[in-house]
Amino acid sequence: MNASVAVLGTGSWGTALAVQLVRNAVPTTLWGRSPQTVVDIAATRRNLRYLPDLELPDSLQLSALIEPTVRDAGCVLIAVPSHAFDELLRTIAPWVAPGVGIAWATKGFDPASGRFLHQLVDERLPGHPAAVVTGPSFAHEVALGLPTVLTVHSADPAFALAVAQKLHSPRFRAYTGNDVLGAELGGAMKNVLAVATGIVDGMQMGLNARAGMITRGLTEMLRLGAALGSHPETLMGLAGLGDLVLTCTGDLSRNRRLGLALGRGVTLPAAIAQIGQVVESVQTVDTVMKLAVEHDVELPITALVQRVLHEELTPTEGLHALLAREQRPEYP
Repeated sequence: MNASVAVLGTGSWGTALAVQLVRNAVPTTLWGRSPQTVVDIAATRRNLRYLPDLELPDSLQLSALIEPTVRDAGCVLIAVPSHAFDELLRTIAPWVAPGVGIAWATKGFDPASGRFLHQLVDERLPGHPAAVVTGPSFAHEVALGLPTVLTVHSADPAFALAVAQKLHSPRFRAYTGNDVLGAELGGAMKNVLAVATGIVDGMQMGLNARAGMITRGLTEMLRLGAALGSHPETLMGLAGLGDLVLTCTGDLSRNRRLGLALGRGVTLPAAIAQIGQVVESVQTVDTVMKLAVEHDVELPITALVQRVLHEELTPTEGLHALLAREQRPEYP
């Protein structure tokens, strides 16, 4: 059996996962879209843009040629932004050998169609085992070898286990599950809720308000998940609650930093410019609210984040509107 893995994407997450695989003695090739970026990484053995302090292991192979990278792989692990996900699937589809599994560590929805990423994989690469790698994890900490816990969800239990075993180590625990939709929903919604929590913290509303925002945000995640058919255990686990807590409280989160800036009075364009990278929540919030409307699910926090990100309300107005809602039972 071909044990090698092709990691597609030289961002911080792709680089960190490739290093984790190599630490576990998994033959790994890291592919990047930009030939110059790949040349620079190969020359310095560092990803100077995203993880400048991490020296890459000598055994990590680098490639700017997508066809041989994918064709020779026993497993493909995609770690590109959601807006590039579908195009990459279309590109690699002719070269993925029969039976080779496709895993992805990309979070969010397809911006063009609003679909879940697993739906794109099923359409572009039918018949291939598929799995999502998700959970509370900052790439920088994975790169440093700090303790991390993730989960791998797939409709194919054997493939979920195979991917988890390649990643698992004493300092990197990888669990498995079979709720791909729920795992993807948690990874997408937490970005929106991190903006709300960041706004509260940016406005210095206190730790009580932060805890309330996270908890009621989790309720919204569970509510929409139930309507879509996901398992509540998934959203109460690593893919949901775990990722939500990390993203809402960790300042390495771009979405939290966006909320912090907005709460301090920075304009949306200026806040995004300061972050300097894609902030997933700006597009994700519209897809989440579209799903909520389609399934008649009430998501008050998410709805107000959408209005703030569309600049229909100021953060102060949004928070006041949320706090002014009528009293009701915690669980209807």
